Amino acid sequence: MTGPSSTTIEIPDDLKPVDGRFGCGPSKVRPEQLSALAAARTAGGGQIIGTSHRQAPVKDTVARVRTGLSQLFQLPEGYEVLLSNGGTTAFWDAATFGLIDQRAANVVNGEFSSKFAKASKDAPFLQDPLVIDAEPGTTASPEAIDAALAGQEFDVVGWAHNETSTGVQTPVIRPQNAGDALVMIDATSGAGGLPVDVAQSDVYYFAPQKCFASDGGIWFGLFSPKAIERVERIAKSDRWVPAFFDLGTVLDNSRKEQTYNTPALATLILMAEQIDWFNEHGGLDWAAGRSAASSGHLYSWAEASSFATPYVVEPAHRSAVVATIDFDDAVDASAVAKTLRQNGIVDVEPYRKLGRNQLRVATFPAIETSDVERLTQAIDFVVERQTA
Repeated sequence: MTGPSSTTIEIPDDLKPVDGRFGCGPSKVRPEQLSALAAARTAGGGQIIGTSHRQAPVKDTVARVRTGLSQLFQLPEGYEVLLSNGGTTAFWDAATFGLIDQRAANVVNGEFSSKFAKASKDAPFLQDPLVIDAEPGTTASPEAIDAALAGQEFDVVGWAHNETSTGVQTPVIRPQNAGDALVMIDATSGAGGLPVDVAQSDVYYFAPQKCFASDGGIWFGLFSPKAIERVERIAKSDRWVPAFFDLGTVLDNSRKEQTYNTPALATLILMAEQIDWFNEHGGLDWAAGRSAASSGHLYSWAEASSFATPYVVEPAHRSAVVATIDFDDAVDASAVAKTLRQNGIVDVEPYRKLGRNQLRVATFPAIETSDVERLTQAIDFVVERQTA
């Protein structure tokens, strides 16, 4: 719908973003990455794409990614970068087999943070998880997490650094009551766009289709020595583990700069280019600063708007990489999103299960703040004409 008339509203070119991709994953891939992918060659000048993943050109690409991530996150001594196929969904299942001894504790404040809790609950060889609930649009404070953990038995505690469905970020701080439990942080949409001290976690895991501007289908994890010891110990136990989810196998192959199954090489090359771009310009602080500038503009615009407000009430919990903006009931956000899409501005619809009258906008580092500024101008233009 576009209001009383069915005629499509045409947004002037000077109000349109140069690049209209604002999706929360898959996300905008920079043209420079695509050019680098097309130009990727072996040392001998041949094409890398279409060559064996057990040979030097591909293993060198894996090493480039692992080394780049180590630099980007300034990994503490003993931490290792592990990777395997399947994305974060596969990692949740792998974690139930290879990281949780008996019971996990999970902070749940949205759709994606609930999935790890469900995976451990569904595993017949594990105890039901301790679930620390927070309403969507909010999160549990470090104090609330510690209070919920007190006196409980668990060997893993985890939450999402950034809850993609709601645009809420939760600080990565090791709970005082964590004891010997592993701290596992789902950083799928936060890694590379949010500041973090990796030493506050034991497994900081993510996929490449968000801040790293690549495709999905691979997961990465920054594992502490304690997490690696857990992997090795469970791998030597009598617990049955499907080969695809065997973290012991993942550890062995990662140390050889390869994956157990054939990886998506184009995904790795795109990711390597993004990591290099981050590191060449100042590392994580620089990348996170780009996201903060873009999301900061969105929140300021919404606070000043007559029809829009930030969905996340507490400013400290508003995500710097996924901004959710509620609309007044007088404005149909879905109609606005439809009109934007007809004008080449895409993927600003809200998370489907949240069911709110809102827009959800990715502000990953690859997205230019100038394009976010134009996006808000375009929204104002559309709303003015749809409500006239």
